[in-house]
Amino acid sequence: MAPAMDGGMWSHPAVVANVATLRARGVVVMEPDAGALASGLSARGRLPEVDAIVETLLGALTPSRDLAGDRVVVTAGPTREPIDPVRYISNRSSGRMGYALATAAARRGAQVTLVSGPTALVPPAGAVFVPVQTAEEMREAVLQHAARATIVIKAAAVADYRVQKPAAQKIKGKRDLTLELTPNPDILAEVAARAGGSFIVGFAAETNDVVANARAKLEAKGIDLLVANDVSRRDIGFDAEDNEVLLIDRWGGGRPLPRMPKTAVADAILDEILALRVAHPAPKAVR
Repeated sequence: MAPAMDGGMWSHPAVVANVATLRARGVVVMEPDAGALASGLSARGRLPEVDAIVETLLGALTPSRDLAGDRVVVTAGPTREPIDPVRYISNRSSGRMGYALATAAARRGAQVTLVSGPTALVPPAGAVFVPVQTAEEMREAVLQHAARATIVIKAAAVADYRVQKPAAQKIKGKRDLTLELTPNPDILAEVAARAGGSFIVGFAAETNDVVANARAKLEAKGIDLLVANDVSRRDIGFDAEDNEVLLIDRWGGGRPLPRMPKTAVADAILDEILALRVAHPAPKAVR
């Protein structure tokens, strides 16, 4: 049910009691949105947005709620590191893979927090959305929310470097320019070091020697699962609807996933996480 009504009705005792009865009988009742109403009032009573209704419907129709009880933190999109107030350096990322993971986890019953750099995408309904710009902002948000997470999926393309001293004013003129860069914090390694029993997933966007580079990153970061893909291909990865990835885990396993929509890749990654937790139930030691 997606209710809509005039101001004050949603909080009326009779409506509150009736909605509670419906929910007790298994009916999924959405919360109305707040805002301007046809009567001229501004209150809670607007019909939820169509995207939110569709997402709630898909969640209700998802046969498996196998992530119920899990708290999942997903990062997505790029970060932007300022050069001056109008320019920045960044990494390529549409955010589609991270948003697909957050959406799939929410549909499967998880409490989801999505920490996202700038994208053109709409956050999934029901997820806690934390927008960020820079790598340092992403680090602070991830460390805050990962402290209570059972699964952390770092799908964001965090900029590897930031400008050491961004200009306070717009840099004028067309001339040679030297930028002094300094490395950004390694968020994935820091989360893994603090993780305790959380399951940690990282991503590797590679252009060559995908398997070797992915295994090296898995070991260097100290994570549980790494998702690697070849971004030199134009038909998958960056700005594409599809992806084709390799899943490598810290127990020595490796499984390629064929090319498929990123929404399907997201569910396959979540399936792999659940399978690995069953096969290796003991939490890993804090590194």
